[in-house]
Amino acid sequence: MLLTILLQPSAARAADAGFTQFIASLWPEAQAAGVSRATFDAETRGLEPDYKLPDLILPGRPASGAPSQAEFVQVPADYIKEASIARLAEEGQRLMQKYRGALQTIEARFGVPSSIVLAIWGRETDYGRYTLPYDAVRVLATQAYVGRRKDQYRNEFILALKILGDGNVARKDMRASWAGATGLTQFLPSEFYKHGVDLDGDGRIDIWHSVPDALASAARQLVNKGWQSGVRWAYEAKAPADVDCTAGVPEVTKPIGEWLREGFVPVRGQKLSATEQEQPASLLQPEGIYGPAFLTTKNYFVIKEYNFSDLYVLYVGHLADRMLSPQPFATPWSASMQLRTADVEAMQRELTRIGLYKDKIDGKAGMLTRAALGAYQKSARLKVDCWPSEAVLRSISAAR
Repeated sequence: MLLTILLQPSAARAADAGFTQFIASLWPEAQAAGVSRATFDAETRGLEPDYKLPDLILPGRPASGAPSQAEFVQVPADYIKEASIARLAEEGQRLMQKYRGALQTIEARFGVPSSIVLAIWGRETDYGRYTLPYDAVRVLATQAYVGRRKDQYRNEFILALKILGDGNVARKDMRASWAGATGLTQFLPSEFYKHGVDLDGDGRIDIWHSVPDALASAARQLVNKGWQSGVRWAYEAKAPADVDCTAGVPEVTKPIGEWLREGFVPVRGQKLSATEQEQPASLLQPEGIYGPAFLTTKNYFVIKEYNFSDLYVLYVGHLADRMLSPQPFATPWSASMQLRTADVEAMQRELTRIGLYKDKIDGKAGMLTRAALGAYQKSARLKVDCWPSEAVLRSISAAR
């Protein structure tokens, strides 16, 4: 049944009837996935949609895009706050000792450092102290019904029912983010089945209460996405004065030794072994030519599969490093302002129109947007800094 003018009570009742019908129609798919009729009926009885969630498409209402996640709208200094990093690093050191046995098993089995999986746990749910706000089943059902990614969430909803039917967690404990990720290390149901590990040996995978299971599952997810044992996530380096910031894209990859020969210098006099210098790496300058620069390995992009944000990876990688060494980034962050999402979208549209940008119009000033911006600055004979400022936005708009 079509959703119509959802602000009216009668229309809301009609919409909910349509939702109930939609959920009932999923039974054959749920049955095929191994969900019992008893589980399906018990978990969907009385289920109602949550039309207040973001990222829904509701006729009669303005588009409700995904919320502006901090990793995409904050400048690095605000996102990677020193006080937060220091607090989480100290707690991570304590947890490293508390769960030493499980972490040693994880390192031996998966080749992922203890500090990395602890940092993911710390960033995702503050080591379990953050209570996720939503009922996972309701979120996934709503997103499957009227979300922007219906097909994906249809499958996630069915797998959430399977998780409950398999006895992995009680419904009351299956809390989630607005996007349906659940557990200490924030997995979608499909990720639970792809990467879940029963490390504590109690016969079930429990990423909600068992820290060993949650951390092992995070490690296995990284391995399944290409984690390379013994390779750092990135190296902070001082860039040469004449650095071409448009080279800061994943497609431009060179052995670290070649970057060093081009003038990049590891910070704090760090000496890289011959093996390290042979590793392929890409350049990352989160603030364009300002602020720190990083030579990012394959493992950087593996962590990025966990959350597609450069700042998220920097947070996790730096937090992991801080558990082992108290030193902050050698080069301080310098940017104090980030363009609004709408302004970045406008910039992306203009860069697309003139053929310099070919990725999503999403309002996120990531690697590809910064590189395209730098290419425009070159063509317009402006200072090439690869940083989205209001001045550059005005220049691009005026050039139409």
